[in-house]
Amino acid sequence: MQLAGRNIVLGVTGGIAAYKAAELVRLLVKEGASVQVAMTEAATNFVTPVTFQALSGKAVFTDQWDSRVANNMAHIDLSRAADALLVAPGSADFLAKLANGLADDLLTTLILARDCPLLVAPAMNRQMWDNPATRRNVASLRSDGVVILGPGCGDQACGETGPGRMLEAAEIVDEIVAHFQPKLLAGKRVLLTAGPTFEAIDPVRGITNLSSGKMGYAISRAAREAGAEVTLVSGPVCLPCPRGVTRIAVTSALQMHTAVLRRAADNDVFIAVAAVADYRPAQFIEQKIKKAQCPTPPTIELEQNPDILGEVAALPRPPLCVGFAAESEKLAEYAESKRRCKKIPLIAGNLIGDGFGGDHNTLVLFDDDGQHPLPPAPKIDLARQLVARIAALLEKRPC
Repeated sequence: MQLAGRNIVLGVTGGIAAYKAAELVRLLVKEGASVQVAMTEAATNFVTPVTFQALSGKAVFTDQWDSRVANNMAHIDLSRAADALLVAPGSADFLAKLANGLADDLLTTLILARDCPLLVAPAMNRQMWDNPATRRNVASLRSDGVVILGPGCGDQACGETGPGRMLEAAEIVDEIVAHFQPKLLAGKRVLLTAGPTFEAIDPVRGITNLSSGKMGYAISRAAREAGAEVTLVSGPVCLPCPRGVTRIAVTSALQMHTAVLRRAADNDVFIAVAAVADYRPAQFIEQKIKKAQCPTPPTIELEQNPDILGEVAALPRPPLCVGFAAESEKLAEYAESKRRCKKIPLIAGNLIGDGFGGDHNTLVLFDDDGQHPLPPAPKIDLARQLVARIAALLEKRPC
């Protein structure tokens, strides 16, 4: 559970997106958080306090003068034990109040008297979001240190389409988890590759490597959580791009090579996670090969693909390079040999049978100090440990 031990105060304001806040409470609790809900009067017209009490296991606060708090100061007491105060949805009216320091109900007073970080997930009609007054209010809140989550873009309850809809509950939970991660790579730029490459033989056939892309996508998320600006060069996978990560979609090794070499010199870290095909057909056959016209299997001549990691590591001023080695045997021997051959400071190795394609894995990190086994864990946990190791290496690296 990624939020175990965390205390979250969730403020719910009046808007149709309040229905998403119910799912948000459920997911926060599922991740181990203790959730205390505080609602505006307008919010109770969309979802009842009973719903949030059932999901959070805690009585909901709606009134500034609630006598359940011994000193009658709910606006003070509710935030004192909180690790974060989250408002979702945050209506246009509520953003305006926050930006101007108004405190005329329980939630606005609680926020003004808080002693913890404030995160707000806006939700409103696209024209309300684009209104200059709202933009000024959001800019003012950001300058005050308030974290603005979203909004998203898409279909809205009013029937229109555009920016302004509240992020989905799962996206907000991911942002909350990211908020609590140490910013070990703040100000750094990270480039990484993920997934397989596909080397076409004809329009429907090709050579590829098995790769779900899950480890690479987990590392891109972990790097972004750590405060880095992340660019992900991805082969063909069926995974959503982590929020805040720039994804460049490629298919072949040559396309991946071009995308990486174009950007490598501008990054502080390069992590080569992709399962790049070692070879590609020397010639692409323009039309589909017909079995009936080939009484014997065709001979396909292959040529070697470029060594992307090797070329980046050989740049005059390379980023800190990290490799991956997925092996079927002799992991330590082959991974360390690969690290020394490419002259890189760190390589992460795993045996194919230990988590290939799944959500969990087992990694061993190899660097100049030796081997560092990471116990079996979800890939996102391993990714965060790898990011911490990368950050430590960056600190030791000469400027």
